[in-house]
Amino acid sequence: MTGMRRRVTIGFLSIVCLLSFSGMVSLVELSRLSRDTDDLMQTNKRNIELAKAMLDAAHNHNVAMIHLSVFGDRDYDSLCLSSLERLEERLQVAQFEAVDRSVLDSTAFAATDLRVLTDEYMAFGVPDPAAAKDFRSDSEGARWYKDEYMSVYVRLTSSIKAYMTSTQSSLVPRTEQMKKNAYRAVTPVLISLLVMIAIVLMLFYFMTIYCVNPILRMNKGLGDWLTFHAPFAVRGDLKDEVLELKEKIETLISLSRQNKI
Repeated sequence: MTGMRRRVTIGFLSIVCLLSFSGMVSLVELSRLSRDTDDLMQTNKRNIELAKAMLDAAHNHNVAMIHLSVFGDRDYDSLCLSSLERLEERLQVAQFEAVDRSVLDSTAFAATDLRVLTDEYMAFGVPDPAAAKDFRSDSEGARWYKDEYMSVYVRLTSSIKAYMTSTQSSLVPRTEQMKKNAYRAVTPVLISLLVMIAIVLMLFYFMTIYCVNPILRMNKGLGDWLTFHAPFAVRGDLKDEVLELKEKIETLISLSRQNKI
């Protein structure tokens, strides 16, 4: 491969390699950024789902305890136990999936207190409204609900809401990290763009100096020789194929003059 062709080929191959490399790096970083975003969204969505399920179970348990303690309605026994079991089941799932289980410690303590309180209440039996004075009156049940149960229920729901919003506190550092990853994905493209601009300008400069301008001068000199029979003289630093072209033109002119003689 001759000189000028080699230089042009190397220049354009450099641009292609640089584009390929920067594209692959950006693709890898963008894929990582996409995975981090998906993980963050899925984690946040899952936390909200589990927290909602626990709040629904706690609400159902609260409704059942109101009917049991205040109104003495035995029909809510199954709802009370099933909702508590549902709460504990969702809590175990949340603890298993949580990266930091400490955010669920207060919820676990409150759920344990609720289980103890419920078992103690169930152990004494639910009073029959028709014979409420045998164990505790309706007012005593309401007082028990207000003084003992309500504080545990409020603490439980508050801890569940805190767990629901716990992912929000981690959004700031993770968002900052994703911002850095985004800059990291764009940086190779910007660097490649600057380098490619420099390479293209260099190619333009060398092509103009060593190829375009000499060819224009040779074209003008050849035209002057054909029109005015002026001497063919091309000045400048000619190299490689352009120099060979000039020498061949001079040879043809010399042969043409010899044939005329």
